Amino acid sequence: MLLRRVYQFLMIYAIGLLILLVLKYSVGLSDYVIPSVNALWHSFGDEVGRYTSDVLNTLSVAVVGQVISIVLALAIGILGRQATWFGSFIKVAAYNVQAYPIVAIAPIIFILLGDGFISRLLIAAMICYFPLLLSMVGIMSEPITDVEHFYRQTGRMGWQLEVKIRAFENLSKLTTVIAGSATLAMAGTIVAEFIAAGAGIGYSIRIALYQSDLAKMLVALFMIGITLSVYQGLLEWGGQLIRKAWSH
Repeated sequence: MLLRRVYQFLMIYAIGLLILLVLKYSVGLSDYVIPSVNALWHSFGDEVGRYTSDVLNTLSVAVVGQVISIVLALAIGILGRQATWFGSFIKVAAYNVQAYPIVAIAPIIFILLGDGFISRLLIAAMICYFPLLLSMVGIMSEPITDVEHFYRQTGRMGWQLEVKIRAFENLSKLTTVIAGSATLAMAGTIVAEFIAAGAGIGYSIRIALYQSDLAKMLVALFMIGITLSVYQGLLEWGGQLIRKAWSH
């Protein structure tokens, strides 16, 4: 799973880079517009150490933000799973919050909290949270009739057991959603860093953009992609282990 994620990214990155180089040499663009392979290699050698540190900094924020968003989405999913007035109120309130665009809210967050760790964490969690919320509410609101009916008839059904049954029956969906949310968490952190933060790979991309240095940006994108591929591969591997453990 991990190796598949990595080589899939490498294939996509190589294809994208090949398209840029074909465009460069077919139109005769200068190295200032699209860097040559030699320029890319030199930029990679010069920046790989710093960008590795930056992307790990970004990943650490993304992981914490993802964990927070998973906990919040799961809590809302559990509270809103019942077809009652309170459950409907929780779902409506949660859905209405996501109507506000994060890009519009992000500058306000930076103004109030500054450009440090908390601001990046909050924006990453918010971007990751909303898609997770929809999945969690859908999974927790869908009854497993055949199984739940037995426990209801025997008077053993409690809310904890109900949640466990629905989580177990939808475990494959849950692990897939959580692994997929890693991309959103990483993207949210990079967006936050690009807008106003003073650290992380998003900040480095912003500096490279101001310098009009496409080679540095391509190196940064490579580091982001390879790191995210490894992280998602580890999440999927962990999900497989959990499914095997629960099935025994």
